[in-house]
This record gives sequence, structure tokens and C-alpha cells, in this order.
Amino acid sequence: MSPNEYLALLMFAVACAALMAGYGVAFTLGGVSLIFAAIGVLTGQFEASFLLALPGRVFPLITRDILMAVPLFVFMGVMLEKSRIAEDLLEAMGDLFAGLRGGLGISVVLVGALLAASTGIVGATVVTMGLLSLPTMLKRGYAPSLASGAIAASGTLGQIIPPSIVLVILGDQLSNAFQEAQRSHGLQIDGGGGTISVGDLFAGALLPGLILVGLYALYIAIIAALKPHMAPASGWDKDVHIGKFIRRTLQAMLPPLLLILAVLGSILSGYATPTRGAALGALGAIFLAGYKLADDKPGVQRLIILATLSLIALIAVDLSGIDMRFNQEAWVISERIAVTLALAFCGLAILGTGAALAYLRNKGQLAEVSRSTMYITSMVFVILIGATMFSLVFRGFGGDELVAHMLASAPGGPAGALILVMIVMFFLGFFLDFIEITFVIVPLVAPPLMAMGMDPIWLGILMALNLQTSFLTPPFGFALFYLRGVAPPEVTTTALYKGVLPFIGIQIFVIFLVAFFPQIATMLPKLMAG
Repeated sequence: MSPNEYLALLMFAVACAALMAGYGVAFTLGGVSLIFAAIGVLTGQFEASFLLALPGRVFPLITRDILMAVPLFVFMGVMLEKSRIAEDLLEAMGDLFAGLRGGLGISVVLVGALLAASTGIVGATVVTMGLLSLPTMLKRGYAPSLASGAIAASGTLGQIIPPSIVLVILGDQLSNAFQEAQRSHGLQIDGGGGTISVGDLFAGALLPGLILVGLYALYIAIIAALKPHMAPASGWDKDVHIGKFIRRTLQAMLPPLLLILAVLGSILSGYATPTRGAALGALGAIFLAGYKLADDKPGVQRLIILATLSLIALIAVDLSGIDMRFNQEAWVISERIAVTLALAFCGLAILGTGAALAYLRNKGQLAEVSRSTMYITSMVFVILIGATMFSLVFRGFGGDELVAHMLASAPGGPAGALILVMIVMFFLGFFLDFIEITFVIVPLVAPPLMAMGMDPIWLGILMALNLQTSFLTPPFGFALFYLRGVAPPEVTTTALYKGVLPFIGIQIFVIFLVAFFPQIATMLPKLMAG
């Protein structure tokens, strides 16, 4: 290897060591990059002119439309979490499955899947589920290992179930890597296609995510049948009227479920881009939170209902064939009716949205959610800038060519290269969050892997499943740390580690399933494209 390649490897090693030591991610990446760039300039191994390209790389990143979906999805998830909609959902699902052995555990998995789809943030889902459901499961006789394992595993579903900020960021980086593979590695695309979209990754992740949910629930049902003492049935409350029970269950389950279906359906159907779908989700979360918290304000609730119906009417009615310009000289009756209805619906939507925001502001909810959203979004974009600087300097040392050569010479060909990348990402998942791994590792390894002929959507789903597994694996899994921090004293660390092992086995099985049957990840995107 040449001296500049040695510097590239040393730079990568120093950055990993500093991150594992606990230093801030964004400033570690930027600082290490500048230090090694200075060393390279002094030793003649790095051209200082490379750094002049940094503004031109950063500005298109932070102004990219698709990344606007990140704060919108974060806002949607935090709003649903802070308004206690998740708590109502968990109680309703628990009551629905209360008469079945393992029913509460199955309801935890299903609610975890819904929360994952609505928040997409692993830490938020695990902490919320741990605070709400773990004490209840222990009180109803569940084994601490099974209860903690089910919560930790269902909390990590936010990595793979769309819509999720993990998939948004991963999809954006894979799209860039796909174009880099075409430019630098001469990748040729059949049919002339040149990009992949976040919507493609959403469609590819849907089936593997549902398979995981089904296998989690099946495992809990089997344990409850074989070892009833680990997951006993608590029994239905016989004093509750069946009509009230059904109404309460539907009130808790339908609103968040319909919101998720609306967001995901609009994106997968092509009706809306991921950014517009995220905006729809954020607005829907405002309506749900405002309606739920405004129990003492029926007027506000009625305005929110009218605003929701108005938006549905605007979306459902096709006005594409009607000229709605205001500067027309001659109006026909259909145009007057269409403009009048559109203005009326828009007015009601604006009025209802304003009422919901005003009420949430008075309750202090809006400020809290906005602060959390700004904090998470700022963290993502600052890390993105640091990772861009790191990638630029690393490429200046010829590190990208070194990585491509190492993967090309890996034993076993493309399969061996993929296994090597998966192992490295798995162990990095013990110490780094998905954001750092996605911004730093994916741009380096994805272009050469795609140049070997690997499907970018299939590769992205494997990476997401791999990171999800590492977040769950003892002793360093992030989900375990999150749950350990909110678990009661009777849940020991040993019980927590023992409880997640079967779920890790399920994760590994699904990874191999997707690896050997790529159609699981690629079938839906191809159907959408057709």
C-alpha cells in the first residue's frame, strides 16, 4: 500500500477510536478529518485543494428535498409520543388480547410495530414501551426475560418498518452511492434507470418488517403454549359492556392506524413523495394530538374533525380537468363550483389546523415537541456535515479506491465481500448509532458492492436488518441500554440478555431469508415500478 492509503486507514481507525471513547460524533469526524488533512498536506500526501470542494458538497446535501422528510417524520413521532396516544393504544391492545395466553406479549409486539411505523426512532420506542408495558407485564405474571425481550425486540422495529427516518437517511445515502457506482465503477443499469428512491426502500422494507412482526408474535404464542407460567392469560373484564369495549378499542386503534396507512399509502402509491407524505403525517399527528387533548373543548374537536374531512375531500376529489385560475374572463358553472368548494375546504382546513396548534401551544405540548424535533434534526444534519468532510478527506487519500480493492479481493467473491461488510457494520452497531454508520460507512462500501451487481434495494434492506440485530445483541446493544435505564429492579441484566437471545435468532433467520430470497425485498418495488 502507498503512504496515503496507510494514512486513510489510520484516519479511519483514529475516528472509530475517538467515537468509541465517547467524543461527539460530528466534531470528531470533522476534527479528525482536518487533522489528517493537515498531516497529509505537510507530508505531501494530500492536496489542499480537495478542501475547496467542501462547500459545494455540503450545500446540496442540506438543501436536498428528500432530507426535509427527516424533521417532519421526527415531529410526527414525537407528537404522537408526547400526546399519550401510544399509552391508549397499548391499553386497548392489552385488553383486546387479555383472555389469551401470551396475549399481552403479542399486543406489545403489535403496538411496537405501530409505534415503530409512527416514530421510527429506536430509543423513543423502547423507552416508551418500557415505561408503559413492562411494569404491567410483570404485574400480570410474565417472566422478566420474556417481557423485557419482547419490548426490546419490538422497539427495534423502528429500524425496518416504514415510514422511518432510518430508511429515509439510508435511502438517500444509497441513492448517492448508486450514482457514484455508475460514475466511478462503470455500473450499467438495464432499462436505462439511474436512481433509487426512498419510496423504493420503503416498499422493500415492508414485507421483511411484517415477517419479523409475525415471527415475534408466533414465538410468544409458542412460549405461552409450552410454558404457560411465563406468559399467563389475565382474562377479560366481564364487567365491561361489550359495546363500550369495542368503541374504546376502535377509538384507540383506528386513528394512529389510519394515519400510518395514509402516510405509507400515499408514498407507496406514488401519490406523494416521501417529503409530502411526511408533511401529511406531521399534520395528521397535530390533528390527533389536538383532538385527544381537547376533551374539555368540544368546539376545538369539531373544528379538527371538519378540517380533517376537508383535507380528505380535497385529496379525494379530482379537480385536474377543471381550470381554476382566478384571472379567467369567462367562467363556466363547473369552474365556479369547483373554486368555491376548494376555497371552502381550504378555509376549514386552515381554521382547524390553527385551532389545534393554538390549543397544543396553550397546553405547552407544541413547544416541547418542537424543541425535541429541532434537537434531533440538528444532530442529524451536523453529523451529516461532519461525515461529508470525513468522506472528502478519506477520498483525497485514495481511501475509496482502497476499500473497493479490498472488497474486490475478498475471498468468496461478491458474497464474501458482502459478508465482510455485514460483519463490520454489525460490530460497529455496538458502538455507533445508525446515523453515524449510514453517513460514514455506507458511502464507502455501497458503491463497490453495487458495482459487483448487487441490487441497491436488497442491499439496503440487508443493512437495515443487520443494524437492527446489532442494536439488540448483548452486551452492547443500544436497545438493551435504553430498556435497562427504565426497567424496574426485578428485571436483572441477565434476564434481559437471556430474553433477547431468541429474538436475535429470529432476526438472523430473517436476514438469511432475505439474503437467499431477494424477492422478499425487491418484489414490491418492482410491482410499484410496473
